[in-house]
Amino acid sequence: MKKTLRHFIIAGVCLISTYGCGQKNIQTQCEPADLIPAPVELAVNPGSVSSDRLAELPEKVKISEKALLRRLEGQELTDWQLKSAYWLEIGQKGIKIEAADQEGVFNARQSLKMMASLNDTVACCTILDWPRFRHRGMMLDESRHFQGKDFVLKQLEMMALLKMNRFHFHLVDNPGWRLQIDAYPRLTQLTAWRPVAYFWDWEIDATGGDFVEEGTPGAYGGYYTKEDIAEILEFAAERHIEVIPEIELPGHNYETRIAYPELACSLKNGGSDKWELCPGKESTYEFLEKVLLEVFELFPSEYIHIGGDEAGKDNWKICPDCQARMKSEGLTEVEELQSYMVKRIERFAHEHGKRIIGWDEILEGGLAPDATVMSWRGTEGGLKAIAQGHDVIFTPTQYFYLDYKQDEAQYKAVGKYVPLEKVYSFEPMSEGISEADSHHVLGIQGNLWTEHVLHDWHAEMQLYPRVFAVSEVGWSPAEKKNWPDFERRASVLSEAARNWGYVVYRPGLTDENGLVE
Repeated sequence: MKKTLRHFIIAGVCLISTYGCGQKNIQTQCEPADLIPAPVELAVNPGSVSSDRLAELPEKVKISEKALLRRLEGQELTDWQLKSAYWLEIGQKGIKIEAADQEGVFNARQSLKMMASLNDTVACCTILDWPRFRHRGMMLDESRHFQGKDFVLKQLEMMALLKMNRFHFHLVDNPGWRLQIDAYPRLTQLTAWRPVAYFWDWEIDATGGDFVEEGTPGAYGGYYTKEDIAEILEFAAERHIEVIPEIELPGHNYETRIAYPELACSLKNGGSDKWELCPGKESTYEFLEKVLLEVFELFPSEYIHIGGDEAGKDNWKICPDCQARMKSEGLTEVEELQSYMVKRIERFAHEHGKRIIGWDEILEGGLAPDATVMSWRGTEGGLKAIAQGHDVIFTPTQYFYLDYKQDEAQYKAVGKYVPLEKVYSFEPMSEGISEADSHHVLGIQGNLWTEHVLHDWHAEMQLYPRVFAVSEVGWSPAEKKNWPDFERRASVLSEAARNWGYVVYRPGLTDENGLVE
């Protein structure tokens, strides 16, 4: 069947069809060395092929582990690396792909797509490639700013082009619940909607009357129906991206407590912490289990993220239910009470074939036996978890928090400075992790929190081009890292992405009028 070469927009989603895009104005010829992430091995051969003709060339695909292993010539890859690996040859008469799995074929085609999308001609070449880490992720905070389905699909398309394979879907938090839960309809009827859009305007006056009923004129918000989630999951699966939902507990649950006040600690004076669930009440676990059953049914991912961060515990010290729970379980510190909750939820997840991930605070009070730690407060939590035999995903704030500023003049961002070069400089294995423990480092992730984000263009401006760096840190060999060369390649891809309809940060674009072209 003849393949076409098109660039088109469907429902606001940039889809780079087959092998290319319609706008290529960066260079006259694309070298394989322009790829992001950088491949493990490449060789440029004589000749070139026009991007338009590339899509019409015959493509020969061989899915054979034995054939790929011959190409690897003794390289020792893990099973998951072998599944993602590929050999690609572009010649003037055709394209050849060898892989052990359809995922490898997909990755080869993404390399082909990127090269064809950037320029008018592609150099004939041979590429042998595989990922360094199995978790190459991006997180999107939907609670503070609700982006919606079309925005998510658009970012999944870019993630696939960059060979990123984990989308962390942060669906619930204090300022909004964003997922349909049939057992608890008030979560979306009420706490998916706010009277004001901008998070900080809402936060300043968060007194308990700050959510409005669905359908209220002027209400800001929204949520994902189960049909929306099914569409997102199908789109992601076609691109070999696993979607990992996050359902926060026990902290960051102000919205849950407003929808269902009985889940809060029962205190005469109301207590000092208004964001946490009560881990002493049995009804809290009944609520969480019913919610999680629906989440498990929706999401086929191996993992579920359960949060676990920034939980205030002062109320638990005086709550009769919490104190009774601590006494019955033989606990002496409130940190152990959070650990009790996390371990109990882990057991429930295991009963349903799931594993849990939590932010590094889940280390406090004792880590659940099979929990994976997402190390965000630097790398210390991750190193501690590895020492205890646990898997880790590194997402330290000083490198991978994409809500931080990219320059001093930037439009609305957290006042810490994380430019592209800083993101690119992170080395996950530089902390003295032994070779014997290296398998516990699942990978890395860039996180976009949206406290300062009010528009989709602003969210994209925070993501790009820094996500390009996250993808290369996660995929390419450490010895391949070269900042000047990456900066050049990121510039090429940034200009192309702008042509495809993405808002990509560049110095001087500091307000809405300057960003939306």
